Amino acid sequence: MVDVVVAGGGPVGMFLATELRLAGVEVVVLERSVDPNPHSRAFRLQPRTLDVLDSRGLLDRFRADHLDWPSAHFAGLRPLLDLGRTGGEHPHSLLIPQAHTERILEERAAALGADIRRGHELVGLRQDDAAATARVRLVGGEHAGGEYEISARYLVGCDGGRSAVRRLAEIGFPGTGGRVSALLGDVTLDDPDKLPSGIPGTLRTPAGLLMAVALEPGITRVLTTEFGRDLPDPETPMTLDELRDSVRRVTGEDVTMREPRWLSRFGDATCLADHYRDHRVLLAGDAAHVHFPIGAQGLNLGLQDAVNLGWKLAGEVRGWAPRTLLDSYDRERRPVARAVLRETRAQLALMNPDESINPLRELFGELLALDEVNAYLAALVSGVDVRYVFEDAEDGSLAGGYAPACAIMSAAGATRPAELLRTGRGVALLPEDSADLAELRAGWGDRVDMVGATVKGREGAAALLLRPDGYVAWSAASGLADDAVDGLRRSLTTWCGAPSEGPR
Repeated sequence: MVDVVVAGGGPVGMFLATELRLAGVEVVVLERSVDPNPHSRAFRLQPRTLDVLDSRGLLDRFRADHLDWPSAHFAGLRPLLDLGRTGGEHPHSLLIPQAHTERILEERAAALGADIRRGHELVGLRQDDAAATARVRLVGGEHAGGEYEISARYLVGCDGGRSAVRRLAEIGFPGTGGRVSALLGDVTLDDPDKLPSGIPGTLRTPAGLLMAVALEPGITRVLTTEFGRDLPDPETPMTLDELRDSVRRVTGEDVTMREPRWLSRFGDATCLADHYRDHRVLLAGDAAHVHFPIGAQGLNLGLQDAVNLGWKLAGEVRGWAPRTLLDSYDRERRPVARAVLRETRAQLALMNPDESINPLRELFGELLALDEVNAYLAALVSGVDVRYVFEDAEDGSLAGGYAPACAIMSAAGATRPAELLRTGRGVALLPEDSADLAELRAGWGDRVDMVGATVKGREGAAALLLRPDGYVAWSAASGLADDAVDGLRRSLTTWCGAPSEGPR
């Protein structure tokens, strides 16, 4: 029996493993692939994800040798979205291949003590009141084909859009079927100038869409999207001739391409799991939601799932979680996924090459030039607009939103909220002269860092309770009057459990 089994060793599974290990939870990661995936579908980490990586002290590792990008596109339209309008500490995205993201997170999970088992495929699953048990088949090596079972208090499926965990747990995955055929190839072009390039670099013709981006000297990513074509079985191997023919249909050009490094096909199926939790089985990332890939939003959505789930699942395993805490994962994250699915479908509809869409695109282009619209959509695609709904939040409270950008002045010096969240624990920022500080430390100090400090640079944030995922659980506009302290105690109990009666 282990604490948690994570099925799927992609970025979401590895990030969840790091969050669980920060909290001292024993975690085993099962990944079918023997070797890390060298290919990258996504190339962008959005501002909210950068906030989270900063809160774990990982941002500098991700930024090394990668480019900050100040804008994003909406349906390939101009003007671009200005991410500087989103506010916060990271008003830009980071252009980094998904394979690099996965590698950094796997190294981090291993350094924290996660048991990462490559070449181990989950092929069976059952659960009861005490545990979830996975049947695992070995892939590759001298023991290939061998099987074993492993039981855990909880099992999380981070195993992608065709999730075996979701299927075996019989969790419904309703949505819309694919109507768009997209082909991707990382290839060598004899004449790269024949194709448009750059970011976003999308060509829209009456026959479809084409994007070409130079990944490195001599290697170009070519991506075509055609509407209304019959979709082959997604398991059917793609060929270079298919990509070449698709480029000819979309552009009218015969483009010579060779030496494919990676070929892949996908569609626009859009699905959302009926629920993210079934007793001792949970879903995160693409196992819980799939949509047409626009702006790497699926990757970012999944990483946000992981940071929301990690501390809640750890609290359940460690025994301090309130009864409803783990269920709040589904309650908070499914609406966020639903909004992303709606937004990506809207973008794809605007990208349809049918000439009847052209007036709508012209209108949207005019709307994007309006500061308010540009800022709204920039926040939407970057994840900065996410605000959770807390039933007990008072009017004017910052509760539900992400930790504000502000300076924290304490006896230890000046710092930022992100630096105080590095341990993965909750943080309470309270006036240094508060008479209640000692009592609060005694009750919740084993789970929450109680910091006597002055908050500067953010109106309405004289005192704050930050959840481990960086979201504000409670705030007070000024001081700690008796009613404010009562509200803080209620919030601590809601999110961090009952006060301790002694050493744990």
